[in-house]
Amino acid sequence: MLSAILMAVGVHAQINSVKLLTEQPGLYERMDFTINLTGKWDNPYLQEEVALDMYLTAPSGKQLVVPCYFESGKSGEASVWKARFTPQETGKYTYYFQLKENGNVSSKSDVQEFTAKATDKKGFLHTNDMWTLKFDNGEVFRGIGENICWESRTVDDSKYFRALHENHEKYNYPYMLPLFAKNGGNFVRMWMSSWNFPIDRQRDFNNPRYSISDEYMNPSVVARLDMTVELAEDLGIYIMLCMGEGNQPANHNFFIGDEAKTRYKNRLRYIVARWGYSPNIGMWEFFNEIDNVQHRAPNGPIPAKDIVNWHAEMSKYLKELDPYGHIRTTSISHRDVEGLNSVADLDINQKHIYNRTSAIPSEILRYEKQFGKPYIIGEFGYEWDWSKNFDDFADGMDTDFKRGLWYGLFSPTPVTPMSWWWEYFENRNMMPYFNGVRQMSDRMLAAGKGSFNSLEATAGKAQAFSVQCGDEVYAYLFNDTNEAVTETLSITLKGGNYQVEYFNPVTCEYTEAGKVSAKKGIQVEEIKLAPKAEAVLVFTPVKK
Repeated sequence: MLSAILMAVGVHAQINSVKLLTEQPGLYERMDFTINLTGKWDNPYLQEEVALDMYLTAPSGKQLVVPCYFESGKSGEASVWKARFTPQETGKYTYYFQLKENGNVSSKSDVQEFTAKATDKKGFLHTNDMWTLKFDNGEVFRGIGENICWESRTVDDSKYFRALHENHEKYNYPYMLPLFAKNGGNFVRMWMSSWNFPIDRQRDFNNPRYSISDEYMNPSVVARLDMTVELAEDLGIYIMLCMGEGNQPANHNFFIGDEAKTRYKNRLRYIVARWGYSPNIGMWEFFNEIDNVQHRAPNGPIPAKDIVNWHAEMSKYLKELDPYGHIRTTSISHRDVEGLNSVADLDINQKHIYNRTSAIPSEILRYEKQFGKPYIIGEFGYEWDWSKNFDDFADGMDTDFKRGLWYGLFSPTPVTPMSWWWEYFENRNMMPYFNGVRQMSDRMLAAGKGSFNSLEATAGKAQAFSVQCGDEVYAYLFNDTNEAVTETLSITLKGGNYQVEYFNPVTCEYTEAGKVSAKKGIQVEEIKLAPKAEAVLVFTPVKK
């Protein structure tokens, strides 16, 4: 019947040509395809009207389906579509394209093949254990992270730092991401919102980088996200992309309405088709602080079960849609949404912590013990209220920025807690502090080959944390009091002799401090800590 209708209006659905643009396909490297086809639709971004998919058989025999996206053209005429694919196996692939209109197959291309050669790339990130993520090639990874959630806005709402946040020359991704990577950072959280990467928004961006367009997917926004993902690839930075609700209100109907859910699935399809190819998309995040969305509804809180059911449906759909198996997550502010932490197809749970940074280690352990999933602190900070002048308590802001990173490094979380207020901290020249944390993280990963073992540690009035990675032992102390203290560090670990070194997180220099015997546990006496000061120690076995 569909074919008869199309013939009656003079349109014959047909995939006219397929062109592979990549000269030498490589393992974990992007491949590009251009597909020319003739079809009929009202909106080429709605898969219920028209959908093009790439079907592949991998060298292992695994069957893959990659969604494709509309590039240009008109209904009833020749149009251009694109496919982006990244091989996760070496060897010969066979593939073809299939066009659907109104849910029915209307055309298939001929079967073709390509061969993916080996490269030195690592592949995509996946969950591994509570401490680490793992690349396709088996290499373990820990994220040294920060929120750089958006670029400068045209009009910012900060009472005291508006001029800083509106600095377009500095607070943009081409400036911030290279600076972050240069200083050891390798993981960022970014938003898709009305002012940052609003791919399905036509106007009113509060951002000077986007252009008004009547197209369903805004070309200027899409190009900006293309550029940013490619920049992250060049820099070795992995992105948690918080996708949000898109250009529709996240009210109760958003979570239960069939039309709203269909629209969101189409948006997910486009995101996966265009950017899912990239291993540097480290995680898909559905919502920023879904509990705040829940409780801002004018007619009362949105029922938790509807939010949980939505996440269960969308995470299952995204898992089926995404051929690469990207990690899926969502976040809360401070109120748990009953049932959300147990959604099967959310790989990592996440919350945000402000005004109580000292709670980070215990919160991570509590949630992991209760729900059996890795846990990430997606935002943290000394203060969340942007109506306050942070310069009134700048030392407290800096101290929390530092200790939050070390709390994460010594806790079973695959990404260090991610600080907020990136413009403020960059302006205070805090970016170089990531260097020391990254160097210590790399050393831990190398020493233990990805294994981490928490050790019991005490240091009098000071907070103390310790982990063992392989044969090496590491400790972090923080004096969370307003007075200087001199304490003894005790670590429950019997056997062996160790060389003791202090590591300076600012200069990244080591200072030898003698040897200790661990016959009754490791003990280091006379550790002096100024108020709100920290110390990092490394214990290396002494060979006989």
